[in-house]
Amino acid sequence: MKKIVDDWRLIYKVCSLYYEDDMRQQEISDYLGISRATISRMLQKGKESGIVRVEVVNPIQFTYGKLEKTLERKYGLKDVIVVENSSLDTRQESLNKMYEKAALYLSQFFRDGDYIGVSMGFTLHNVARTRRSFAKDNQYMFVPIVGGISPNSINGVDVQSNQIAREFADKFGGNYTQFLAPAQFSDKKIKDYFLEEKSVNFIFDDFEKLDTVVMGIGANDTGTDSTLIHAGYITDEELQSFADNGVVGNVALQFFDSEGKRDKFQGFNERIAGMPAEQIKKIRNRIGIAGGVERVKAVKGAIAGGYINILITNNECAEKLL
Repeated sequence: MKKIVDDWRLIYKVCSLYYEDDMRQQEISDYLGISRATISRMLQKGKESGIVRVEVVNPIQFTYGKLEKTLERKYGLKDVIVVENSSLDTRQESLNKMYEKAALYLSQFFRDGDYIGVSMGFTLHNVARTRRSFAKDNQYMFVPIVGGISPNSINGVDVQSNQIAREFADKFGGNYTQFLAPAQFSDKKIKDYFLEEKSVNFIFDDFEKLDTVVMGIGANDTGTDSTLIHAGYITDEELQSFADNGVVGNVALQFFDSEGKRDKFQGFNERIAGMPAEQIKKIRNRIGIAGGVERVKAVKGAIAGGYINILITNNECAEKLL
């Protein structure tokens, strides 16, 4: 015999009385002659089955929509995505929200058949490691845009570009290729000779096919917390010298000043095995991901230099950008 708590018509009626007619559980119990405990179980079943759908609307999202449009107009960007971070959030919690939103945005932005360039670093690694999962039946090709061979890891984590390309393919579906070169060489001539090898230079054909590049935006981090120093790309002395010459950040290991210019750092930039900065600037969709007040100058420089035309950030950084 069917239990009363499994009567879907009655479940609907209980839910309607409670949510639409604003009756309290005890009133419904008295009205229908059913115990209050049964009423409570029916309301729970209504939620679980989808009869009742609860939607929480964030009132701040409308403000952020306006903020996004303002930033797009101010900086001439194609798109801006601002992620809320609460004043109660820790720095890591704020960044995690941004990584989650970035992963969702990218899953909706990529199109079948796209060739997608990726840089290196913790930002893209963390985007690929978010909990959200996506369909894997996509025909994407992820291409590292800087050399991805290095003996170094940071706290046991590999954030080289080849690893990032693999993680993005695992996250969003599709395939990936590898850039079989170190990211940095000790001498430009050695780099140029190395990149003439057929086993390496096929990557430049893939660069020509790119529809989109996705990059973290590095700030001028000096001292013990610098990812670039830990990864062995640059010394503390070099980074300090760059700071003295007005560096504000880097994308794909290309350093620039507040106006996006690279001239003062050419000696370092020309030793990087990667997609030339001028070629990056010609890609149709150039997505930069960065949040926090410490990234504001770097984001401005990346925009001024034309390295990004789509920005994913959090409100803390966005408000400072204005």
